[in-house]
Amino acid sequence: MGKLVIFSAPSGSGKTTIVKRLLAVFPQFEFSISATSRKPRGSEQNGVDYYFLSDAEFRKAVGEGRFVEWEEVYSGTCYGTLKSEIERIWAKGNVIVFDVDVMGGINLKRIFGNDACSIFIMPPSMAELEKRLRGRGTDSDEVIAKRLAKASFELTKAPEFDHVVVNDDLDTAVDEATGIINAFLKEHDRK
Repeated sequence: MGKLVIFSAPSGSGKTTIVKRLLAVFPQFEFSISATSRKPRGSEQNGVDYYFLSDAEFRKAVGEGRFVEWEEVYSGTCYGTLKSEIERIWAKGNVIVFDVDVMGGINLKRIFGNDACSIFIMPPSMAELEKRLRGRGTDSDEVIAKRLAKASFELTKAPEFDHVVVNDDLDTAVDEATGIINAFLKEHDRK
């Protein structure tokens, strides 16, 4: 079995930005593309940002056992990790990097145990989280309110992760995550 690094956070915490920076630092890392039943946003591309499936296609894949884990994150919107994606990356000898919702991160850590390093990206405050979500300009007030309500719950799950990194300053958060990953890779290579 290969190695995995899992990043989870409430929406708007900056985890995707941190993951993109780390992919440039660690050449052996490869991003695991999640599947989702939601429509693409902005310039998102199928097979690059997500595998975009219709709700029926997603449910069929669930029924066929094609997911390692999946969840209905918001009502009518599912996300999941395809087994084929993990096999594809490990076949190349790469370390899988996940950028997943909080419950997905907990599930992946439970499934892969010590072969996985789970990192929770913590927003500096709920006020800052709201500011970031509004700053994206992609969601309605109603969607932002749902994301904030969900974030309050997700923050209670931070202790279930191996590490918590507060993203108050992006460079500092990336440096902290880099240190955690280097220690994990060094420890894992000794086994």
